[in-house]
Formats: sequence, structure tokens, C-alpha cells
Amino acid sequence: MYSDTQIKNEYERWKQNAVIDSDLIKELDDIKNNYDQIKERFYKDLEFGTGGLRGIIGAGTNRMNIYTVARTTQGFSNYLNARGSSSSLSAAISYDSRIKSKLFAKTTACVFAANGIHAYIYKELMPTPALSFAVRYLKADAGVMITASHNPCEYNGYKAYGSDGGQLTLEDSQNVLDYINATDIFNDIKIITFEEGLNKGYIHLIDDKVTDEYIKNVSLQAINKNIDKNASIVYTPLNGAGLKCVMRALNENGYNNIKIVEEQKEANGNFPTCPYPNPEQKQALERGLILAEKTKSGLLIATDPDCDRCAVAVRVNEEYELLSGNQMGLLMFEYICSQRTNNSTMPASPVAVKTIVSTRLIENIAREYGVRLINVLTGFKFIGEQIGLLEDSGLEKNYIFGFEESYGYLTGSYVRDKDAVNAALIISEMYCYYKQTGMNLVDVLNNLYEKYGYCMDTVKSYTFEGADGFSLMKQIMNDFRKKHITNAGGKKLVSYTDYISGKTVNEINGEISPTNLPSSDVVKFEYEDSATVIIRPSGTEPKIKLYFSVTEKNKQKASAIIEDISIKFDKIICSYK
Repeated sequence: MYSDTQIKNEYERWKQNAVIDSDLIKELDDIKNNYDQIKERFYKDLEFGTGGLRGIIGAGTNRMNIYTVARTTQGFSNYLNARGSSSSLSAAISYDSRIKSKLFAKTTACVFAANGIHAYIYKELMPTPALSFAVRYLKADAGVMITASHNPCEYNGYKAYGSDGGQLTLEDSQNVLDYINATDIFNDIKIITFEEGLNKGYIHLIDDKVTDEYIKNVSLQAINKNIDKNASIVYTPLNGAGLKCVMRALNENGYNNIKIVEEQKEANGNFPTCPYPNPEQKQALERGLILAEKTKSGLLIATDPDCDRCAVAVRVNEEYELLSGNQMGLLMFEYICSQRTNNSTMPASPVAVKTIVSTRLIENIAREYGVRLINVLTGFKFIGEQIGLLEDSGLEKNYIFGFEESYGYLTGSYVRDKDAVNAALIISEMYCYYKQTGMNLVDVLNNLYEKYGYCMDTVKSYTFEGADGFSLMKQIMNDFRKKHITNAGGKKLVSYTDYISGKTVNEINGEISPTNLPSSDVVKFEYEDSATVIIRPSGTEPKIKLYFSVTEKNKQKASAIIEDISIKFDKIICSYK
């Protein structure tokens, strides 16, 4: 964090130098007599981590704007040029429907080009997984996706990718950050115009054949092709980047009875009918549910603005039930395992990957089908890393599924990020397959609970805005490390894990064991009967997230225990506000 003097000096420097974007000029002038507003924009640099940048659009070092984007790309360029073994480095770029996404994408291309790095940019907005695919298909050295995923409309972001098509590793992110920190936001930026980059042959528009190949690879993930695909399905892209690719994947695979939510069909960064375009939230699905009810469709599919997350609602007894990311993960994993086994397409040594905050019930399914299940830190980049390790060992085809509880899924190795286009296709297939047998997805889910046991997983988020909130979140995480919550919901603490130190402490016998995972700002409390609470600050929003998981005989008992445990932790978190 910067001192008051540094904040004031930087504000004045921006007033003198930030003269390209008229929106920024006006904003800087509007806040000239409001130090609190100046401080919010300049008390720190927008953080670059394994998820890249993400923040509110606006003026200042702590905002998303052409200057923070250019500085980040300059640092990324310096990193690539310093380690580049090729005389012709390249990067792929894509963007979603958010406010200024196209401007930020072009700015990124112009900085790469000025640094001698060939920039390949999509001609139109495209999903995040399409960017991952383009990096791999074009054999690029890096990639950038301009998106703030599911954040509210005032946000935008910058995801950075490596040559494998996955988001940067912890080590690479730190190295890029070092180069960014050594770059002055006004004095050290190399940039040319977009037209100059095109004329000099350093900026290239990505050919349509790349998209064709992406859709082809998505289509290869289909398992049961000879099923009745005429079921009525509603789809909403939530005014984001998913429309073209999702509809191509569904239509080209025979799903032609798709109704699109008209108000959310076209790209619109203001998200007028869902200001918080997060498919995890029921409010974002309201227009889709209205259309589903009107058309009596049995399935609603929604993708977030950059089309890497996929949410679902299922018609059950004239009502619609929203399935959680964990529930859909269970359904997809069981479907993939059972159908690939039936079709004799299951690899000899299948592998699946999930994040540590995703449901543990999937472990029972993995055991049933002999699948090796790997647990990784939160973030799909860690799932992508595991696919890469399999690829390095010549075992890439052993990978069959990866998922995280925040609605991210991937059934193939053609990309290294979660893919809602892929998920929409597999979910549609799964829905139609079970419909033929007289079951809906909730029926199938209940059968899974009967077979494998009932596990309830819930998430609670607590928002801490601004400079004071940033400090509070750090304090909360540090306090949880110092003071273990030894009893919650009537259950005693069995073990405590600190993922920064990488150690699990058995509270009963004092034994210490390693997590064998990279260091991360996460703590985990495990109580009797496998009840767990995992706490972590969000990497993309000013929030602390708590993940509760309880395994019990039935939903009612699990719900009561989670309620008791969450009340205890809720009181602790709220005491800081």
C-alpha cells in the first residue's frame, strides 16, 4: 500500500500523463476534491497473480484501464523476450463482451507488436476456452484473455496464459510480476497503433479455421451420438461471448430444438437484465427460467460472459431446480465413467482432477470405476497443469474429467482451461440420454446419493471493499492460522491444514503431514465425521469465501449440521465488520 504522499503524487502524475482516454480524463477531474475517492484508485497497484488482473474499470493504478493493461503487457513482453528461445515470439488474444474489452485487447496487441512479439487476435469476441485452444493450435508462446468472468458489469480483467494454453503457473506469474513492477506505467511502455501493427505484419487476425478446429475438438467429446436429441432446451449466454460457439457445438451435433433467451442473446457489457452475470446466482437465470416455463423446456443452460462457466436448471414436477456446481460435477463424472465403460472407450488408467474445495463425494465414484482422482488447489489452472503433466508423460488420453465447484468443467485435453462450450454439449447429451430412460437429472442425482452417500456442500462469501477491507481480509486469514476453531456444530476438530506452510496437523496425536501442494493462502478445519470448513480469500473479488462440507445419511441431517457450523464461523467473520 502507498502512503498518502505517494497517492497524491501519483494522482497528479496521472492527471498530466493519462490523456488518451477521455473517460479517464473526466474521472480524474471529477474526483480532484475527494481524497477518499483518489485513495481508492491509487492506494495500491491492481494485483497481478495467477489469475492475471481483475478490477473495476476506471482511472488509477488500482483500476482496469488502457494504462494498467499496457503496463502489464509490457512486463509480460519483457518476460517473454528475456526467456524467449525463438526469434519469432507470438501471443494469442481474445476478449469478451465487457465494457472496453475490445479496446483493452487491441491495446494488448499493440504493446506486444511494439516489442517484436507477433499478436494473433480474434476478429470478434470469443470464449476463454477458445483463447486457450488458439494458443495451443497456433503454437503461441503466450495468451491473453480480456475478461472479468462473472463479476459485475463495472469490472474487467486480464488473464495471462503460457504456451501450454493454461493460465500462468505460480512461478511464472511471480516472474511476470517482477517485470511489471520494474516497468513505469508511463515512461517504459512500447506501443504502436493497431493499423501500424497490421501493416508491419506484427498483428494478425485469427483465421476462422481456428474456431472451426476448436468446435471440432469440442464435438469429439461427445460420448453417445445415437440418442434422441430433439428435447426442448433453453440457452442463455447472459449477453456474453458464448452464443456463437455454444450454438455451433449444439447444432452441429444434432441439438436443434434450442430456444435462446432473446434479451440476453446479444453481447452487451452492461448486462441490462442481469447486472451480476454470475450463473451461480438464481437472479441471473430469471429470464431463462421464464422462457423455459413458457416453452415447457426440461433444461436451462446458462454460460457466463467469457463462457468458461456453465450453470443448469432442470424441470422437476412443474418447477425448476437449480443444480450446484458440485451436483453437476457428480452427474457429469458418473455419466462419463458409466458411458465410457459401457462403450469400451474408458482408458486403461483413467485420471480425473478436482479442486480441494469441490465435493469429496466424487471420490466414491472414482473408486467405483477405478479412476485415479487428483486433488489440486483452487483454480482451474491447477487442473490444467495436471493435464500437462500427463501430456509430458505420454498419458494425455488418460485424462477424462476435471471440475471445480464454481461451475467449471472440462472433459478433454484439447484446452487447458474450463470450457462451458464443452460442458453445454455434454450436459445436453446427458439430459437427452437420461430422458430416454424416463429420468431427469435430479432423479439421477438422487440415485447417486442412494448409491454413494449424501454429501452437502455450500459456500458463503463475505465482501470487504477498498483499502480497509483488503487489510481486514489479511487479518482474518492470519487470525484463523493463530486460533484454531476446536469445536463447531457439536463436532470436535480432528485436523488443521495451513496451505501456506503446506502442513496438516492432527489435533488428536499431534502428527504433522505435508499437503504436497504449492503454497496458497488457504486454511482448512476438518471435524469429526468428515465435516470440513475451508477458508480462502477470493483471487478475483474482494471477498473471503468459506466452503462447508458435511457427509450424512440424509439431506435434513446434513443441512442442520452445516447450519450450526456456518453460524459459528459467521459470527467470527462478522465480528470484524
